[in-house]
Amino acid sequence: MSIVKRAVGRLLHRGWAYAKAAGAVSPLSPADYRFRRLGDGACLSFPVGAIFGEAWIEIGDHTLVGERVSISAGMGPGVDLGPDSIVRIGRGCSIGRGSHIVGHQSIDIGDDVFTGPYVYITDQNHVYDDPEMPIGRQWPRNNPVSIGSGSWLGTGAIILPGTRIGRQSVVAGGAVVRGEFPDHSVVAGVPAKIVRRFSPDEGWTAPRLGGPAAGPDGGERMVRTEADGRAVRRLAAHD
Repeated sequence: MSIVKRAVGRLLHRGWAYAKAAGAVSPLSPADYRFRRLGDGACLSFPVGAIFGEAWIEIGDHTLVGERVSISAGMGPGVDLGPDSIVRIGRGCSIGRGSHIVGHQSIDIGDDVFTGPYVYITDQNHVYDDPEMPIGRQWPRNNPVSIGSGSWLGTGAIILPGTRIGRQSVVAGGAVVRGEFPDHSVVAGVPAKIVRRFSPDEGWTAPRLGGPAAGPDGGERMVRTEADGRAVRRLAAHD
């Protein structure tokens, strides 16, 4: 490699590092963004993704938003969305690069929530009520989303409208999540289901599949459990 090429490479890398530092959005350097709240120590990394409706977006203290993360409120810029904030991200969060948070009614992300890259969170989805009208032309439907404090969302997880995830929960990478999940859950799959739960008495355990089922003679029944990945056979006394 020639001396000139090495020198140019060093200049480019130094210039890019300077651009990343200068282009980051923070309370001290907000650029042209006017967030409802951008907390102390919060930072949106450069290059910044698509950001609009920021007047209805709150980002808590010391939250780090990765590169190319899109955060939006509403269908597009310049729309009055009312008096209340729509997207609320708590303090101490870390939003992985390339993620999208798309709010239209209400998205609440608690404190200390961490996500991997390319996570998608939305409170709106298309409908297909009219089988004759193109789905993209039917008016979408909103349903609030909340993600409990202390939770972790793995790479590529998709959080759909109406989802409520409890505190200190884990969403596996690639999971497609819709529904309500209690505190201290591990959810995985497409569609996502609870694969682990925590209780003070038993610690982290897998949920039982199904329930006791009486055999044809009323005596023998099978209980399936995922605790050790095997079916556990038990004999039950006649009622």
